[in-house]
Amino acid sequence: MRIYADNAATTKMSNNAINAMLPYMREVYGNPSSLYEIGQKAKKALEDARRRAAVVLNCDAKEIYFTSGGSEADNQAIISAARIGEKKGNKHIISTSFEHHAVLHTLKKLEKEGFEIELLDVHSNGVISARQVKDAIREDTALVTIMYANNEIGTVQPIKEIGTVCREKNVLFHTDAVQAIGHISVDIDRDNIDMLSLSAHKFHGPKGVGILYAKKGILLTNIIEGGAQERGKRAGTENLPGIVSMVAALEDATKDLDGYAAKLLPLRDKLIAGLDSIPYSELNGDRDNRLPGTVNFCFEGIVGESLILLLDNKGISASSGSACASGSLDPSHVLLAIGRPYEVAHGSLRLSLSEDVTEEEIDYMIQSVKEVVEYLRNMSPFWRDLINGKRPHVFEE
Repeated sequence: MRIYADNAATTKMSNNAINAMLPYMREVYGNPSSLYEIGQKAKKALEDARRRAAVVLNCDAKEIYFTSGGSEADNQAIISAARIGEKKGNKHIISTSFEHHAVLHTLKKLEKEGFEIELLDVHSNGVISARQVKDAIREDTALVTIMYANNEIGTVQPIKEIGTVCREKNVLFHTDAVQAIGHISVDIDRDNIDMLSLSAHKFHGPKGVGILYAKKGILLTNIIEGGAQERGKRAGTENLPGIVSMVAALEDATKDLDGYAAKLLPLRDKLIAGLDSIPYSELNGDRDNRLPGTVNFCFEGIVGESLILLLDNKGISASSGSACASGSLDPSHVLLAIGRPYEVAHGSLRLSLSEDVTEEEIDYMIQSVKEVVEYLRNMSPFWRDLINGKRPHVFEE
């Protein structure tokens, strides 16, 4: 049995997404900036894709900018808001301590330029409150940037309430919605969002293409110079096959979110219950307020990398956190942010499911994780110290 359970890292492209891109690789392959017929056909397809994306997100087509993915969109949104604020003398930016590194590293760069970055503490359940945001906003606040759903533990933030606070305070609000789009309901107008980032490969679209939504009136700062594409705000010939494919995947992923949740939630909860039965283990993040397909656990006495490799030997593709940090030996900054100690944060496992997962696969994953955790603990001197009372347990049995 081979089970892919790392959909938070990337998803398999759908047949519709693949088929949507093929005509724009074989027939309508012109440059959308060209004046001749094949170029104008490409331009028409580009603008049709923009209009369709806007319908899904509930915004105006002129507020959609196509990018190379979520990281680029995050960078451009945050830098643009910073430059807007800077012109007014506002250099205070609010975010959280468990954002994706595309956000945190951009904020770190701005901090070196003299911006004051305030990272809100995250509650142990992996959720922040709109009240925290309201209390943090000052007269010189230029931006609030808070992710819609966390990429490692899957907890969903109160984005509508946070957006309302920012709107009342006249502060720009950006959300990294990369993990949320296609999995839960996201509505730009309803949620009072000024800027939003998404990436196609998180909802069965292609890699290397995404969207930045920016509300009318927000002056974007270019981070890629060279041409007049995307209304002069993102240079480079548009990846038309990828864009058309992304929009097809976006429409598919959002057309029946209730059905998607109804299928996944019982299986997700069965997986949580099964892993919760392992002694000295705990679910990371709120039990209910999370994405339908994301489960993240910590296990005492083991190292996550070993767990991932042994699960791979059993045919299960999983992760210990963000794929963007997979080369790091440091424990997850997300788990540290919710209060997990270093030694426990090292023993984490993320299983992120697609709508194709079966109950048989859930049972197999539960059994496999139990076997691998027991095997690793039997080999661990640290675990022996725990069970012999030489070290205190972090979790209850």
